[in-house]
Formats: sequence, structure tokens, C-alpha cells
Amino acid sequence: MLRKITIALFFHFVCVIYMPAQLRAFNDIFPNLNRDERSAIFNGKGFVKTGSKANGFEIIGSKDTVGIDPVIINTVLNMNPGYLVESISVIPGNPEEVTLLDVYNALGNIRNLKGRLYDSHSKKQPVPLFEDATRITSEKQTNAIPDPPPSQFVPSEEKVFIKLKDVNFGNSYYRGEVKLVQEGLCYTLTNFKSLSYLFVPIIKEGNFIALLYFEPVNEGVLIYGFAGVNISDFFASKISVNSAISKRLTVIISWAADGIQKR
Repeated sequence: MLRKITIALFFHFVCVIYMPAQLRAFNDIFPNLNRDERSAIFNGKGFVKTGSKANGFEIIGSKDTVGIDPVIINTVLNMNPGYLVESISVIPGNPEEVTLLDVYNALGNIRNLKGRLYDSHSKKQPVPLFEDATRITSEKQTNAIPDPPPSQFVPSEEKVFIKLKDVNFGNSYYRGEVKLVQEGLCYTLTNFKSLSYLFVPIIKEGNFIALLYFEPVNEGVLIYGFAGVNISDFFASKISVNSAISKRLTVIISWAADGIQKR
């Protein structure tokens, strides 16, 4: 009997830990955006900003006194990336109908990344960015494993390992980290093997990071994306680095958003 009570209290604690007493409004988090920025954020595609550290990239998420927790921002900045991409979007909806559990379960569907399209400038049509996507056992054991069934609770922390067949980079390997933080959930992807272009390694292990922060707000679900990459000047001159990062961040965000909406 005592064991059952202990388990019940544990799951109750886990559930309440990610349900804030009162949701914030979007404007509480980003009070100083202009009309065009707000319009882009709520129009379905989101607001995306690209740039380089050398050119004084200004992070919107850290401009305001409320904003996004600096701990979240620093997850990317601590890597000292040379190129940065920031994205803000809101999935409109009833805040009472979407929880962080819905977000967590959407992020668990790794196979749904397969075949997601992006607009290719070279091919002048939408093409799949990831030709295949699967969860794998670990960094050392890269055999494919199935996605888990929907969970009944959100863990405070979790690691997953992912293999993506990238249209440009070929087989790419990522470590995903889920963590409850601030008022929401943070999902971070980092490459644990080098990313190669035409069989030439151009982004070394750990030099690409993409972070997604999800928070239910009064208007729906906020998705804040922040990504960075370090790449040599030689390779940076051969490819459009900002485009390469932004399209991957955009596709990953659209995957998460669709998963949340189809819950």
C-alpha cells in the first residue's frame, strides 16, 4: 500500500512540475516586438532571423527583461558559434487544450521527420530535407530502434539519439536532450559526428546545435528556436551557412508544430 502511495505521489509531482499556476501571455515574454515581427510570428511560418557573431548578431530572446531565460540562450552561446539563427513562432490554440505532455509526445515521433519538405533554391521546388529519420540506441550503437508509444508524463531530463539521412550532409547523427526549464520544455540537438558535404567533413563533432523552447501561453504554444554553428572560413565561403542552418531549424520546428497540432 505504501509503495502504491509513493508511486502516485511521484507521478503527481512530475505532472504538476511542468504545469505553471498561470500561463504567461506572449506579450509578457516579448513586449517590444514591432508589428511586422508580431505578424510573422502569428502567421504560421514564424519570424526567422539569421546572421553572424562577427556582424554583431542581436538576440531578440534576450533583449527584454522577461524574455527567454538566459540559461536557455546560453546553451547555444556557450558553444561560441560563428553563425546564428533565431526563430519565434506561436501555434494558435486554446491554452487549456495543449500541455507540455503533448509537446513531449510530439517530439518523440522521430520517424515523422522523414520526407519533410523545404524550398530548394537550386532545384526550384520543395524537396525532402531528411530522406530518412530514425531513433538509434546510442552514440556507439547506431542501430535503428522504434519510437516509443505516447508517454503519460514528462521526464525532468532525457537523452535520445537520432540518425537523419540529410539531403546535403548524408547520414547525420544527433544527440537530443529534453529538459524541463523555466515555464516550459527545452529540446536541444547537437551533432555527435562530423557533418560532411560531398564526403568532406565540414562541421566537426559538436559544432552544430539547435535548440527549441516550448511554452504554453495564453495565445497557444510558443516555439522559440535558436541555433548556431562553427565552420571554417574556407567552407563558409563555399556554402550559404545561414541558409543551411535556418532551413534545418525551420523544418525541425514545423515537424514539432505539426506533431503538437495532430495530438
